[in-house]
Amino acid sequence: MGQVVVITGLADGMGRGAAKLLAAAGDTIAGFDMDAAGIASLQTELDGLSPSSGKTHYLVPLNILDRPGILRFRDEVLAKYKRVDTVLSNVGIGFFGPFEEIDLEAARRCLEINVIGAAAIFQAFLPAMRRQGRGKLIAMSSLVGQVPFPFESIYSASKFAIEGMVMSLRYEVAPFGIRVALIEPAQVSTTFAAKIHTLPPEGSPYRERARRFIARDDDLIKTAPTPLQAARKIAEVIHQDRPAFHNQVDFMSTLFLFLNRFLPVRLRDMILLNHMDIK
Repeated sequence: MGQVVVITGLADGMGRGAAKLLAAAGDTIAGFDMDAAGIASLQTELDGLSPSSGKTHYLVPLNILDRPGILRFRDEVLAKYKRVDTVLSNVGIGFFGPFEEIDLEAARRCLEINVIGAAAIFQAFLPAMRRQGRGKLIAMSSLVGQVPFPFESIYSASKFAIEGMVMSLRYEVAPFGIRVALIEPAQVSTTFAAKIHTLPPEGSPYRERARRFIARDDDLIKTAPTPLQAARKIAEVIHQDRPAFHNQVDFMSTLFLFLNRFLPVRLRDMILLNHMDIK
C-alpha cells in the first residue's frame, strides 16, 4: 500500500520532481505552493500517472505564511485520506548579501518562511501521526546548515536553525514511532541561486569578493545534480522505513560535511575560501 505524502513547495524543482516520482510509485500526494498555475499543471500530471488506480491527489494554492490556511489544509487532508504517512517540508527561499548591508526586514521574512514554515507544517500534522503511532517528518536543509558560506549568513542561519530544530524534535517524537530526517544538498542545478545573486552596489567594500563568489557559484551549478537527481534522493528517503537522520544528495556536500567534522578550523576555512575563490 502506498504512502500518503504531504509536500510543501512542490510546484517546481525538486518538490515537483519528487511528487511525480512518488505518485508514479503508487503514493498519494497532498501538497501546496504559492504558484497556482504550477499547482494546477502538476495536479494534471499526477492524475495522469496512475489513471487506472483510482488514486486522487490533493493540491492547493497556499502560502506557507498562512497559518490558519495550513490548519485548514491539514483538516482537509486528514478528512480525505484518514492518515498521513510522511510530511516533507520543502518550502524555502534563498538570501544573499554581505551581512553589513542586508535588509533585516527581508532577512526576517526569510527566517519566517524557511524555519517557522517548516515548524508550522510539522506541528500541524504531528498530533495525527502521534495518534496513529507512526510517521516520518523530513526537512529539506542544506550543506550550509552545517558549513556556513560567506555572503549567505541569513540563509545559513535559517538552515542551522532547521537542523537544530529537527535534531531536538526527533528526541521528542521517537517514543511515538515517528521518524525524523534531514536532506542536505549542496547545490542543485536550478534557478534558485540565480534569483538571489545580486552584486553589492558600486563602492561596497564587499563587491569584488561577492562578484567572485557569484561567478564561482554559477560555475559550480553547471555540474551540480539536476532537480531529478535530487528528487530521486528525496523519494528514496521517503520510501525508507528507518531513514538515516543526515542524507546528502551529492558528493560535494558529503565531502564538505566530512571535512567540517574532522579538519582543524583554520584548514577547513582555507579550503572553503579557496573553493569559492574569495581568499
